Amino acid sequence: MPAKKKTVFFCQNCGFESAKWLGQCPACHEWNTFVEEAYHTPSSSSSGKTVQNNIKPSTLDEISGSDESRISTHMEEFDRVLGGGIVKGSLVLVGGDPGIGKSTLLLELTRNLCADHVKMLYISGEESLAQIKMRAERIGTFTSDLSILCETDLDTISAVIDRTRPELVIIDSIQTMYSESVGSAPGSVSQVRESTNVLMHIAKTMGITVFVVGHVTKEGNVAGPRVLEHMVDTVLYLEGDRYASYRVLRGVKNRFGSTNEIGVFEMKGAGLVEVKNPSEYMLAGRPEGASGSVVACSMEGTRPILIEIQALVTKSNFGMPRRTAVGCDYNRVNLLMAVLEKRIGLKLSDYDAYVNVTGGMRMNEPAVDLGIVMAIVSSYKDTPIDDHIICFGEVGLSGEVRSVTNAEQRVREAAKLGFTKCILPKSAIRGMTKVDGVQYYGIDFVSDVVKLF
Repeated sequence: MPAKKKTVFFCQNCGFESAKWLGQCPACHEWNTFVEEAYHTPSSSSSGKTVQNNIKPSTLDEISGSDESRISTHMEEFDRVLGGGIVKGSLVLVGGDPGIGKSTLLLELTRNLCADHVKMLYISGEESLAQIKMRAERIGTFTSDLSILCETDLDTISAVIDRTRPELVIIDSIQTMYSESVGSAPGSVSQVRESTNVLMHIAKTMGITVFVVGHVTKEGNVAGPRVLEHMVDTVLYLEGDRYASYRVLRGVKNRFGSTNEIGVFEMKGAGLVEVKNPSEYMLAGRPEGASGSVVACSMEGTRPILIEIQALVTKSNFGMPRRTAVGCDYNRVNLLMAVLEKRIGLKLSDYDAYVNVTGGMRMNEPAVDLGIVMAIVSSYKDTPIDDHIICFGEVGLSGEVRSVTNAEQRVREAAKLGFTKCILPKSAIRGMTKVDGVQYYGIDFVSDVVKLF
């Protein structure tokens, strides 16, 4: 008997399946996300699957304990985010806004691996061969180790991979791939899930590393079901303003390394170029002797990054003061301003406050609390902060300044860039080794910050 066909409804946000249309998804609680798709059920004759009785599980002692084999991308920033290099047989998802540079970054990856004679296959479902060649000529020189295929049929792609056996495969993008066994259109929940499942099987059974490019929604999440991110080994996001030159590659999931690592790149005419010292890049063009400006230190994974925090506090002309936060949590800024008004007595209820993290970076670590407080106080009193001061620390509701992790590593990063004074929690100084050339100012409460002005 032929396979029976039925129609079901899928949530485009999380992949929840329902027999009828629903206005709100009961799983992720999003509205108007259900779409109708054809769903194939196996026939009764195909359900009698033969079970192999000779398969048995293995103990840990029977499994070889060799480390995973890694391939260097020859880009330190990329290797950092991946956890030391590309793991063979892994499935990596790269997401980002349109035009942010995902395809350019992966094409640069293939260019670098051509020097190591790694056999690669670049599969594009969005561009023609001529378009890819135009972009490749702008990026650099490639060898015959890179093969390019413009195809969207997953069955054809699987056959080509099985015949050529490359070491690395790039799929650009997963939303354009389709399988004839699934009746829905390319980019649908069913197609994305089935395509990812096929590619994961190829990566694990053949030991081929697969990079998958994924489109993102207007909320910044990878389009398709949430199960897509659960199936892959690594999830990378390429962030940044498409009209600015910098790009941040952020790892949000990595089974072979630490998460929340970032790599910083700059978009130039020849492609993406590594930024070896992001702190120096973020502080370029910093004004001297301006009130409301201070340099704070935040940890992104294992890397300390120095960022400039600016604040503008001005008398409000309306009954309701305005609050704006760019690059940091808006609610956190309101909380810190309430602490300053309650614990120090600053009359901020009649003042507008604007807080900005320069360079387009977004910092949510509590260690930048002290920097936000100092910038607000400096702008309120219209008193500049010494250009050689660096600060970090978490501020509590009682006005106390709490210790943060990796304090010594933050100070050493500041010393490399010429900062000679550090304002930090007094409790953090006890377990630190003295860094030459840096003078410490330990504080316990935010009231001690006011005494510095």
